[in-house]
Amino acid sequence: MNARRLLAPTLRSASAVTLAAGGYIHAQLYVDEYRFIHIIGPLFLLQASASFALAVLLLMGTPPLLLRAAAAGVTLGALAGFTASRTVGVFGFTEHGLQPAPQALLSLLTETGTLLLLSVWQVTVTRQHRAARTPVRTPIRERATN
Repeated sequence: MNARRLLAPTLRSASAVTLAAGGYIHAQLYVDEYRFIHIIGPLFLLQASASFALAVLLLMGTPPLLLRAAAAGVTLGALAGFTASRTVGVFGFTEHGLQPAPQALLSLLTETGTLLLLSVWQVTVTRQHRAARTPVRTPIRERATN
């Protein structure tokens, strides 16, 4: 088995692991502190649940584009919430810097890693599909010589 054939399953597995890790961090924060925060607590639980579900679906096989897009959407949502909570606030909730430590930093790393892996995976799949297609050649009509 060559390296190209191993790349897609490796990226799929790595994406699932980082997605689940981000979900675990959000679940841990929900249980430890955030479940008592109005609206924010349930959003942390929703993000953790979606991350775990998508990680399982990613591991089940090569998913269609829609599943990779959903995983990227959940990840982007987590990063957007992180950014908003440290700038303008989210539903009246604000945080500062990389608090709570170390979960804030770990979450940033896993979410960024997930997006990077999903992007590389998408590029790989696109290139494989292009390489698998046979080029279309139009027949050259030969002129009859008189």
